[in-house]
Amino acid sequence: MAGKEDLLTRAQVDEALTGLPDWRYCQGALVTVYKAPTAAAALELIAAVGRIAEEQNHHPDLDWRYNRVFIRFTSHDAGGDVTERDARAAAAVSSAAEDVGAEAEPALYRTVELAIDTVDATEISEVWRVALGYKKTPGNDLVDPYGRGPSVWFQETPTPNSSRIHVDVYRSKAESGPVLEKTAATGALMNRDYAPEWVVVTDRQGNRLCLCTEEGYQPDIPGQA
Repeated sequence: MAGKEDLLTRAQVDEALTGLPDWRYCQGALVTVYKAPTAAAALELIAAVGRIAEEQNHHPDLDWRYNRVFIRFTSHDAGGDVTERDARAAAAVSSAAEDVGAEAEPALYRTVELAIDTVDATEISEVWRVALGYKKTPGNDLVDPYGRGPSVWFQETPTPNSSRIHVDVYRSKAESGPVLEKTAATGALMNRDYAPEWVVVTDRQGNRLCLCTEEGYQPDIPGQA
């Protein structure tokens, strides 16, 4: 098993994606959704993904919803970023999906995080960790050890927003445009100061969420500034 020595830079990830049209890059992972003709075909795809994972000794996060299969490849031993192994596995899965007649719907893949404004994360993070049954990451975020619930991160600021808790919704930049347009059409306040990395959305009652993309995200590669 390799480590960070096969970690891909953002430019290399983008290059790899030109040969992986079914896939998108999101939060240090290659992600997609496949829609199979039937639930039985979806199970065939899941079995094929399992065989690929065992053959390559590289296992994805996978979620089955009737005839749709949500798949996420990342390399945990490389700090949760994309390596050559992820690209190779994604290509094999695309071939398996074609064999069962599944169509890629990458726009359906999204990741949700819970963000909490605070002046001191250490004062409150343990409450959330224990109550949720989560574990703490090296970056002090909280994550579900089984990958089912949204992660929690603490945005330290001397001036916390009056709406201290907000949701971050991550999509690929390639899929974000229509969502931004539809959200703006609801009448929400759209702060685009940080676009395309994220857009702050405020509803009519002052509640916030952020629509985020992978833009600006860089893998942590040793030896690179």
